[in-house]
Amino acid sequence: MPYSKFSNAIKFSDENKLLLKVAENKDTPPEVLAELSRSADEFIRVAVALNTSTPRNIIDILSKDSSSWVTGSLSKRYESEISIISIHPTSIINKYAKIGKNVIVGAYTIIHKNVDIGDGTIIGSHCEIGHPAQNSSDSGILIIGKNSYIRSHSIFYEGSYFGDNLITGHHVTVREKTKTGRAFQIGTLSDIQGHCEIGDFVKFHSNVHIGKNSKINNYVWMFPYVVLTNDPHPPSDIAIGVTVEDYVVIATMSIILPGVTLKEGSLVGAHSSVSRDVEKNTVVAGSPAQYLCETSKIKLKDGSGLNAYPWRRHFHRGYLPETIEKWIAEFSKSDADNQFTI
Repeated sequence: MPYSKFSNAIKFSDENKLLLKVAENKDTPPEVLAELSRSADEFIRVAVALNTSTPRNIIDILSKDSSSWVTGSLSKRYESEISIISIHPTSIINKYAKIGKNVIVGAYTIIHKNVDIGDGTIIGSHCEIGHPAQNSSDSGILIIGKNSYIRSHSIFYEGSYFGDNLITGHHVTVREKTKTGRAFQIGTLSDIQGHCEIGDFVKFHSNVHIGKNSKINNYVWMFPYVVLTNDPHPPSDIAIGVTVEDYVVIATMSIILPGVTLKEGSLVGAHSSVSRDVEKNTVVAGSPAQYLCETSKIKLKDGSGLNAYPWRRHFHRGYLPETIEKWIAEFSKSDADNQFTI
């Protein structure tokens, strides 16, 4: 839609918030939920999907939604609905573990004593939550935030903290002393080697490896088979982590070497080996990686001719309404003379 129309839409944010409340309300009539399920606003469609009063015929329509966030929300709902009991009888839960309200634990999952699981969390089958740390100095409570979803065969060590709305794929491993913010997503077969700091709304695809002592800021994307290393001359006992600043994108099968800093908004091209710091809003690629251009030089391959970066200018799926409004305001001045499609 043209930018001018999108700007007008922002004026109705209060109305959108009201519609969101209606979509979440269990007393909302089915015909109203049906209308809201066709909303262009992804947040509203997700709210309808998660509303336990939404009729099955509407759920069936939403199951074919183009948004992976909507269909993923339905997957979480289905797992909740088919669970006859919240704690599977084959699971083993230490009596000292703290389990929140409406928590679901799948078959053959083990939850150790140093664990605090937030309300509304789902843990799949064959998981181990709160695995003892290798060193006693790294022990402590493993905190899993509210409304998280840990899929089957995942292992989380004790002594870590995860903000609300954590989502994992299958067969994920997270070692001790990992601290993350809200809405962290870890893809299938990814592993985090511990003693790491990770910010809000960070997204890892499958098979991502994060070396010990890594520091990752907010709104970062890492695509399949990305590796952050930490040993400057392996094998050794030295661990120098990688630093990744806000809005960085690391494309598939790239390796970031110890001590490197990827500065805000930078882009690492696929199959790259990065041994030096990458400057803000620049593109590097190759092995060894070399400077290619400013990120602003890359255009969207949709025929529009618009800039692909900063990506937050046009990609908003899965982020909070207030964050999206902030991003739009950030670029409104520079885009005032241009029409672009969201």
